[in-house]
Amino acid sequence: MLDAIRWDTDLIRRYDLAGPRYTSYPTAVQFNSQVGTFDLFHALRDSRKAQRPLSLYVHVPFCANICYYCACNKVITKDRGRAQPYLQRLEQEIQLIACHLDPTQKVEQLHFGGGTPTFLSHDELRQLMAQLRKHFNLLDDDSGDYSIEIDPREADWSTMGLLRELGFNRVSIGLQDLDPAVQRAVNRLQSLEETRAVIDAARTLQFRSINIDLIYGLPRQTPENFARTVEEVINLQPDRLSVFNYAHLPERFMPQRRINSNELPTPAQKLEMLQSTIEQLISAGYRYIGMDHFALPDDELAIAQEESTLQRNFQGYTTHGHCDLIGLGVSAISQIGDLYCQNSSDLTEYQNVLATSQLATSRGLQCNADDRLRRAVIQQLICNFSLEYADIEQAFNIDFQGYFGDLWPQLQDMAKDGLIELDRDRITILPAGRLLVRSVCMVFDAYLEQHSRQRFSRVI
Repeated sequence: MLDAIRWDTDLIRRYDLAGPRYTSYPTAVQFNSQVGTFDLFHALRDSRKAQRPLSLYVHVPFCANICYYCACNKVITKDRGRAQPYLQRLEQEIQLIACHLDPTQKVEQLHFGGGTPTFLSHDELRQLMAQLRKHFNLLDDDSGDYSIEIDPREADWSTMGLLRELGFNRVSIGLQDLDPAVQRAVNRLQSLEETRAVIDAARTLQFRSINIDLIYGLPRQTPENFARTVEEVINLQPDRLSVFNYAHLPERFMPQRRINSNELPTPAQKLEMLQSTIEQLISAGYRYIGMDHFALPDDELAIAQEESTLQRNFQGYTTHGHCDLIGLGVSAISQIGDLYCQNSSDLTEYQNVLATSQLATSRGLQCNADDRLRRAVIQQLICNFSLEYADIEQAFNIDFQGYFGDLWPQLQDMAKDGLIELDRDRITILPAGRLLVRSVCMVFDAYLEQHSRQRFSRVI
């Protein structure tokens, strides 16, 4: 079975290094300021000529309350009026981008992230979706994957009804932990009843999929109380679960400075939490997709992995990796063909630049031939837990073992340790290596040693 995992504590401790999550290769750390608006326009023109389908990501940065663990680009404010000037600039960006695309290019995937997208009022959500439908070819038959991140403290039945009416058919619910002591330590008080009410609404309104986010490694968490949270979440029966490792980096993320580091669980306790969580979820029928993600066997991600069609992009595991990804809003990232580009992460700068009818592209990267090759290798390993040399050789006209000859000693060591099987024709990630697939991918990362690994979270 694809979701088979073998827990090997010794192996995990040896290979649990800091490294990228590979939502892209090269990663965002390699982005530079030499990429600008002209490059984006050129990529959009190529997308239009090729008539590639689209995936839209819309970033809504506002939150009414701060969660101390959060590392997202957000603006904490009780002033709901701050949304209007932002929406005006966001609508300008939508218009500027859309005029370089063909109106017939279908939007197969749409995702509202944040921040808290439901910080927006019902009228503002209607207004924003109307602008997207006016300028992009959004599907009207409910066949697209249109998702939105939900904070149950900021949503009720009427909100869920509005979202369904606007065309959303998937929700991702931030939960993190149900224990009140943990919630107080991270400033996110959220009851099981609030969460259940949103899920009940989503099911009644026939949302197609429900995802729940959990985090292990938060202050005051113990293996025992986190196992109770996981048990309650299993009872909610989400279609997908994301179980993230909390990376405590207070030097980079100011809100994390409010967390008492003495209250964080030990590395051994975190490992115990992860092991227990995996056992609980697998016993409940969930498949391990990889990289902290689990899904029920009839979920599209699980099916795609079985069929070796699963992909990965800035939105995580996806069945829409063939789409050009257009990022809209402050800090949003686009991936159009071989171009990565990112908007300014500063809200004031983002709004000021768009006020001059210019796009707020601040940095990015144009992939070269080696980037494309390594991206394909990493994508195969991280999505399918295997790689056929012939597939890469045929696609890129290389000899696989010759091209990566300098990496072979590292791969052979991993094979000896039981992470992978290194055959004449393929690399296979073994059950003991699936939790450590990032470590295997890091072998193929040509940039990794150029940067401090402190910029990344640990593998486990």
